[in-house]
Amino acid sequence: MLNLPQAPLQRLSLSWLHESGIDAAILRLDQIDPLVSGNKWFKLLEHLRLARQHQAPGLISLGGNHSNHLHALAAAGQRFGFKTAGLLRGNPQDTPTIRDLQAFGMHLHWLGYGGYRARNEPGFWAPWQARYPGWHCISEGGGGELGEKGCALIVEQARAQLANIGWDDYDAWWLAAGTGTTLAGLVQAEAAAHPVHGALAVPRGYGVEQNLSALTGYHLHDASRGGFAKVDPELLAFIDACERESGIPLEPVYTGKALLALKEKAGCFEPGTRLIFVHTGGLQGRRGFA
Repeated sequence: MLNLPQAPLQRLSLSWLHESGIDAAILRLDQIDPLVSGNKWFKLLEHLRLARQHQAPGLISLGGNHSNHLHALAAAGQRFGFKTAGLLRGNPQDTPTIRDLQAFGMHLHWLGYGGYRARNEPGFWAPWQARYPGWHCISEGGGGELGEKGCALIVEQARAQLANIGWDDYDAWWLAAGTGTTLAGLVQAEAAAHPVHGALAVPRGYGVEQNLSALTGYHLHDASRGGFAKVDPELLAFIDACERESGIPLEPVYTGKALLALKEKAGCFEPGTRLIFVHTGGLQGRRGFA
């Protein structure tokens, strides 16, 4: 019942990739589920299994008013029979994502900005555990060892489909990095067999480097373009052009920025490099930019 859906691996055809000599494929995590979408399924998998094992009545986590993580968590809770609660950054707002969370039955608590900044302080969870006894707590974005363990399965899914696109091997990975959880899972699964490139959706110093400090076999590239979730005309025009050429929907917070960073760094790869680009999903969040 908690088995992962299969994400399709397909060739990625874009003129600028062809010109740079990169032979790219894209792992479409955005297609695995309409609600528990993208890398969120992988991040939540072990949390859901542990919550079921311990017969937890509910799941509680944190995020913003466009949070892909909370959206997936609320949908998973409704589907698999868990109550859910979300601790939100800032003051009450009405967004398409918030309306979905409410429709999925998630209890919402707005922490303000100061209250949300305290999320990593000792004792933060104590009052929430008292309010929701026995509930399974999940860190922001599904980060941590359980999230990494689930994301390690992404490598297995891609390798199982290489023959379908005419490959017998590949040279590297490229994906967006927000907390670094998905990247860490890939790095651990690869065990130095192939390098993993992370395009930072957040500025340096926001904790990604710290979360990856015990690992090797990865490279980080600046891709935040001035800050998390900040967009600009060049980025939006690039996304529009890539969508028109490839037919693949993108979003500007993670995958769009990661793809633009790849274009900017394409000259770093030898012609003929076989690169797997991970579409990490998050398309529901595009509604915040409509």
